[in-house]
Amino acid sequence: MESPLSKSGNTSPTKIDVNQHGIGVADLKLLRVFKTVVEAGGFTAACNELNIGLAAISKQISDLEVRFGMKLCTRGREGFFLTEHGKITYQACLDLFSSISQFRDKLNNARHDMFGELNIGIIDNTITDTKSPIIHALSEIHRKAPKVSVRLHATQLDEIERGVLDGRFTCGLVPVYHEKPEFDYYFLYEEISHLYCGDKHPLYSIASGKITQQQIKSAETVNHFYANHSEKNTYLEFSSSNAIAVQVEAVSMLILSGNYIGFLPKHYALHLFGGAKLKPLMPDEINIATPFSLVVKKGNALSTVLTLFLNALQNEAKSQTLSAAG
Repeated sequence: MESPLSKSGNTSPTKIDVNQHGIGVADLKLLRVFKTVVEAGGFTAACNELNIGLAAISKQISDLEVRFGMKLCTRGREGFFLTEHGKITYQACLDLFSSISQFRDKLNNARHDMFGELNIGIIDNTITDTKSPIIHALSEIHRKAPKVSVRLHATQLDEIERGVLDGRFTCGLVPVYHEKPEFDYYFLYEEISHLYCGDKHPLYSIASGKITQQQIKSAETVNHFYANHSEKNTYLEFSSSNAIAVQVEAVSMLILSGNYIGFLPKHYALHLFGGAKLKPLMPDEINIATPFSLVVKKGNALSTVLTLFLNALQNEAKSQTLSAAG
């Protein structure tokens, strides 16, 4: 189905001078299509997101290029790529729509109604953590501000950090291995990790009380690439590791191969195969607590919607902590 915009007239759009004429409603519609195509990674992937056909998307991007007098992207058998003009335009889109969102928030707050968008980046493989307050907070947002549009992205830590910095994500819910100066951090809770071996590993058949530190130090290990805990080096020798993984699921696969031991979040290991194929090694002595925080770009003022979301996260995290203590 084609959008009304893609059918509006047969004449070619007129190239505009932004300084003279500014940005009109039609330009905003085209820019939103362009932003969606970039974030989807191409025309075809954007079809479902936009609910329009490939030809309609292609026409609208072409219209935008004519309007601005710049080639924004290349598309073909080689794939989808932004030109330098396209990269600048995409970043300008993020700034523009962020400003529009802030403007809309201020007007809506003035009449005591909450609108806006929450684009949330959350680290993958945390749904099994009962201490995570994210599900409760999402429920609270819908209950207290049902007109707010929520988009949730489960992905890797470095992608979330990039998204928060370039404006694609309003905020991120992430493990904090060390704080970075580009972000403001709002602490929520801690995730506990243990050292595990799989049921094919020689240590699996040894009684827990008889496993020694020397046996653990001599075992081959999985280096969880971005989980950079200084504590881990106390227990294991990672410098000689020839197995590297980025995501928790990939770490689990290497551990289950029977060739390596490695750290996993306790909640994830217990959920995986009911915990039957993974064994914690010296769990009373070897365990790591990882802080989880909400992160936003340094210096960014929290909108009313984001403040509501943060309060819901912190209140639920506090409630979980009190329940565990009780």
